[in-house]
Amino acid sequence: MAKKTIGLLTGGGDCPGLNAVIRAVVRSSLGRGWKVLGFEDGFHGVVEDVPPIPLDLAAVRGILDRGGTILGTSNKANPFSYPVRRGDAWTNEDVSDAAVDRLRRLGVEWLVCIGGDGTLQIAHGLAAKGMRVVGCPKTIDNDLSETDVTFGFDTARSTATDAVGKLHTTAESHDRVMLLEVMGRNAGHLALHAAIAGGADAVLIPEIPYEVGALVRMIRRRKEAGRSFAIVVVAEGAHPRGGEVSVAEAAEAIRGRGVVRLGGAGKVAADLLSERITEHEIRVTVLGHLARGGTPTAYDRILGSRFGCRAVELIDQGLGDHMVALHGNDVVPVPLGRASKTRLVDVDGELVRDARNLGIVFGDEG
Repeated sequence: MAKKTIGLLTGGGDCPGLNAVIRAVVRSSLGRGWKVLGFEDGFHGVVEDVPPIPLDLAAVRGILDRGGTILGTSNKANPFSYPVRRGDAWTNEDVSDAAVDRLRRLGVEWLVCIGGDGTLQIAHGLAAKGMRVVGCPKTIDNDLSETDVTFGFDTARSTATDAVGKLHTTAESHDRVMLLEVMGRNAGHLALHAAIAGGADAVLIPEIPYEVGALVRMIRRRKEAGRSFAIVVVAEGAHPRGGEVSVAEAAEAIRGRGVVRLGGAGKVAADLLSERITEHEIRVTVLGHLARGGTPTAYDRILGSRFGCRAVELIDQGLGDHMVALHGNDVVPVPLGRASKTRLVDVDGELVRDARNLGIVFGDEG
């Protein structure tokens, strides 16, 4: 079997399970007699003249249960729109040709890109320039259309569910309405799962714009029934009907990254409730990056390991410009060109129906 040199990077936001993928790629590659080079901080390590890290068995020993990524990551290092300083100003330039040339000079024959939709789009673009690329999808948002589940989601779901449970006890003690804001961008999977698993009373998701009146009625019904507190899980992309998504930082303020940073949806909902409800104190907790951190669950370690092993198999088969994906119980190859579509919560789907049957309010009730 011919010896290959594999490049490996993690891009976008971090999430639990990344190290499991790194470990699986390295162990599977070394078992085939291949060499693996790790690039630090996502595509930054590919574009900049930063020496890659040789990854051997010692380098990945003991990392299976570690959160984050031993390679570091970045969501601001897109080689097709890379921040470059020209004089006193920053400009975004296409340095993708230089990135591909550097990889070739380093002897990298295949590049494994572990990341979300942005990272996978970049990988597809590099494939169009002749780089042989395989992708591994990750995101705590679970919103990639071509895979049933992304690693990282299960751990984030467990963290958010635990937060709902802890808010429950303090809300009940103080007769408060507690709102928990969680990540998810434009998809409400994390919020919906945490609301069901945590026994929340309401959930606000981007796919279903809400009316604050529905939340007010739910809170007052609970009080009449002797339950003078409530828990509401709010996805960061949720917004009132006719309103806008809450933005914490505009795209132009984030150099090298063409997307806005969401935030504040919980406060918006709390302020609207405060205008209508005076009999309860209302508090907002933003889970934020706590959902990204910590020890990955067994599920995420296994799924990450499966993705890493399958990525190496795709390289062995010569199947570039593909990513690995979970379809049912099988990890299968999917063309990278299909990887950028966002999978939203199906508002007519079984999980939303089940949540409604459990009495969870979405804010669209009449």
